[in-house]
Amino acid sequence: MEIRIKVVCTSLCRSDLSAWESQAIFPRIFGHEATGQCASGKTKICHLLGLERRGVMHCDQRTRFSINATGEPVYHYCAVSSFSEYTVVHSGCAVKISSLVPLEEVCLLSCGVAGAKAFGITEFIKPNDSNEPIQQVIKHMTGGGADYSFECVGDTGMVIGNYCIAGMLRWMGFDSYTWNAKVKPEITAHYGAFLTGRTLKGSLFGGWKPKTDLPSLVEMYTKKEIQVDEYLTHNLPFEDVNKAFNLMREGKCLRCVIHMEN
Repeated sequence: MEIRIKVVCTSLCRSDLSAWESQAIFPRIFGHEATGQCASGKTKICHLLGLERRGVMHCDQRTRFSINATGEPVYHYCAVSSFSEYTVVHSGCAVKISSLVPLEEVCLLSCGVAGAKAFGITEFIKPNDSNEPIQQVIKHMTGGGADYSFECVGDTGMVIGNYCIAGMLRWMGFDSYTWNAKVKPEITAHYGAFLTGRTLKGSLFGGWKPKTDLPSLVEMYTKKEIQVDEYLTHNLPFEDVNKAFNLMREGKCLRCVIHMEN
């Protein structure tokens, strides 16, 4: 089942920028973090859907957008395409939430900000300030290496190379890859990195199950149990969507929320 959504707010994710710069699927409507109003029938159906990367819908592998003059298909992104006043999504990609929460803030829960808690950072390291490799600095600080390491910038070379697993972790360390690769999606490793028990694990949406867990995340936000507002650095009208991309590319924003006209 598919539903038509009137988009109210949508935020720009780094994944939108990375896909725009690296995937040759055009013309295309990006955007996958959004809140809106259902403009068609209600549904309570739950479906198990995979991550869609080809720019089409799950059910028939076709698009729901086209150019009027030519009929040329306009491709989707993550089967959502929220950089549009209206979009059509599979019912498995939409979740009903409370109507009392601020839509411009909870749209960030749709992806990278989901489940962000406040943790105390005790050390902050700038690699250029050290005279030795940063992995050695971390080994000294942690008494032999970290127990856990998380790659969050989209550099596959850091996931498995000497910089990350072999250089920073203890023998039984755990490394997690939590971001989309910006340039090189393949990961290669020497088998010796795993002989002592090290583990590599990927993560999508922080391990949450969106259809069932998003309402709980929204409730946690209303109770101030998780942080969301702190990630919102810019509010922009839809006509300035290109400005949002530039801010993201230049590293001048965390999250830009794009507002559709009333």
